[in-house]
Amino acid sequence: MGERNSGRLPKRDSSTVGSANLDLVRSLYAAWTHGDRSSIEWAHPEIEFVIADGPAPGRWTGLAGMEEGFRDLLSGWKEWRPQGDEYRELDGERVLVLDHFSGRGKTSGLEVRQMRTEGAALFQFRGGKVTMLVVYWDRERALADLGLAPPAGSQGS
Repeated sequence: MGERNSGRLPKRDSSTVGSANLDLVRSLYAAWTHGDRSSIEWAHPEIEFVIADGPAPGRWTGLAGMEEGFRDLLSGWKEWRPQGDEYRELDGERVLVLDHFSGRGKTSGLEVRQMRTEGAALFQFRGGKVTMLVVYWDRERALADLGLAPPAGSQGS
């Protein structure tokens, strides 16, 4: 219990421990990795969708707003795919995914893996639905915003 305030990620490897929230987030990433973003049953009707940084930061509300935000996020990319590297249940209401992206710029043709692509996503839950989704292109910013230290072995900026 004392670890919660230590400023470090929980030591328990929640990437292998199951909970309903973790299972839902893993299933979303499995679909998104294959380009399937058709399901919205997981989202609360008044979801807050935030792109915290990167080329098109913004904030949208509701299912239509989330769709607009995703469209903005994906507009510059062909076959953009997030891939979860590590899943962490921060508490009973929040799941953090440390992820990376793959894809190709529509205009430049540049593969996203040729750039720094370590990001994160924070899912906030209430009543089994995601009420807020915050997407970070910069993993270290996500960790800093949450007051968490980077995982051991990661390089600082």
